[in-house]
Amino acid sequence: MSRVAKNPVVVPSGVEVSVAVDKISIKGPKGTLTQLLNGDVAVERQGDKLLCKATSGSRQANAQSGTIRALLANMVQGVSQGFERKLTLVGVGYRAQAAGDTLNLSLGFSHPVAYKMPAGVKVATPSQTEIVLTGSDKQQVGQVAAEIRAYRSPEPYKGKGVRYADEVVILKETKKK
Repeated sequence: MSRVAKNPVVVPSGVEVSVAVDKISIKGPKGTLTQLLNGDVAVERQGDKLLCKATSGSRQANAQSGTIRALLANMVQGVSQGFERKLTLVGVGYRAQAAGDTLNLSLGFSHPVAYKMPAGVKVATPSQTEIVLTGSDKQQVGQVAAEIRAYRSPEPYKGKGVRYADEVVILKETKKK
């Protein structure tokens, strides 16, 4: 059995879990998330814990049980606490401004970049060079952050661009004559 799947997922109070044969739905104060289940994995609820068990002894079922357990843990954390990703803009004239569900970016191009937020992800700009993304789906928040970063990823000589708040950019030395 997968080492990850051996640990049960603790469901906090205020979070509702409904387990069907082929999918699981988790509802909490931050929203509702659903996950399709593989036939190789059985999810059962025991009190305030969720257990993932491989239905067969195959390596595929073993791997899937650990994966489903990790996804369920992320879903429970997402609907109860939520996820947050911070981005910073480094560069002269680089600015961000949140307007409803649109993020307006000025990244040194000849045109402004307008990024429309998908449903389930909220954006805030505490300052002109900071972007804070929040949502209940960990994968979706990370994907939106990666797409925003891809507009102008940090370059290695001056470090200008959009970077994660905890990212360290190692600068290269310029060419010497």
